[in-house]
Amino acid sequence: MNPDRYQFDDFTVDPADRSLRRGSTSVELSNRYFDALTLLLRERGRLVTKDRFMDEVWRGVPVTDEALTQCIRTLRRLLGDDASRPHLIETVPKHGYRFIGTVGAGAASPLPAGAIAPARDRWRRFLFVGAAATVGGGIAGVLGGLFYGLSIGAGPATGATSALFVLLAINMIVGLVAGVGVGAGLAAAEFARGDRWQWTMMGGAIGGFVTGGVAKLVGLDAFALLLGQSPGDMTGAPEGLILGAAVGLAAWMARHHALSLARSAAIGGVVAGLSGVAISLLGGTFLGGSLDFLLKRFPESRFRLDAIGALFGESGFGPVSSAATSGIECLLFGACVAGAMFFVRPAGAGAPHRPIS
Repeated sequence: MNPDRYQFDDFTVDPADRSLRRGSTSVELSNRYFDALTLLLRERGRLVTKDRFMDEVWRGVPVTDEALTQCIRTLRRLLGDDASRPHLIETVPKHGYRFIGTVGAGAASPLPAGAIAPARDRWRRFLFVGAAATVGGGIAGVLGGLFYGLSIGAGPATGATSALFVLLAINMIVGLVAGVGVGAGLAAAEFARGDRWQWTMMGGAIGGFVTGGVAKLVGLDAFALLLGQSPGDMTGAPEGLILGAAVGLAAWMARHHALSLARSAAIGGVVAGLSGVAISLLGGTFLGGSLDFLLKRFPESRFRLDAIGALFGESGFGPVSSAATSGIECLLFGACVAGAMFFVRPAGAGAPHRPIS
């Protein structure tokens, strides 16, 4: 029978709670690396072959030996072990690894007062992930506002400046709200067992769905407050669900494959941008379509989206322009949120995963 907890040096591993503590301090570790550590502990003193790691930790996902090497390297670093003079994890060349440390095993017992840290750290991480996504959403909103503000600017400088600030305000508010919701979903997904893309994608989708409805209300109110009228329709819950799922998938891919900041932002932008184009083709409306609706309600307005339409070969703001701007808006949101997730990635979150050639 496996013990409830493992203790070695000043570390405690609780498989049921999926926690690693050093004393009373929580040590963050990705799900896959945690599985590798518990496998070594279960088989302590015995060789764990590379094939077993691939079967029980990577669960058949095709990776190179470098992925396992990076995993063990990260575990040694976090546990204070030395590959040249190991006292915890021993390398068996060309075969696998063996846990050689002295392990105390026993049933879970009442924890000291300081041991409440793991739960506190979990919620702190929840807040960090949510805050990062919120900041990312806000940055995306500013960039989107600049894009539209500079595109429709025409006429006197004062009018163009006013329009720019209005669009910046609307975009930032919607971006922040969307970032809060999607970020909360991504953070909640990290509490799920196993490093599975389904959890992160589902978390982003649920967060996007809930806040899509809220963002729609906020956006409509903001338009009414700042411009006196609001569009008949704009991004809502269905669009939020699709975009949130896309961002969740991109965030998981970036973390799972340990991508750099630039690559994380790139994959977030591509996946979310494609979802934005698809949403528009399915009849969804983002800010560009809402602006076009409003500007048509004000025939005397000096502002038009014709300049954007011209970029895509249209005489006005037509379906191609609508799909393209939807893609741009979602690209910015996905890139900024996925990029922000890079800064709150857990230690050892993935390793370069490439098919075995």
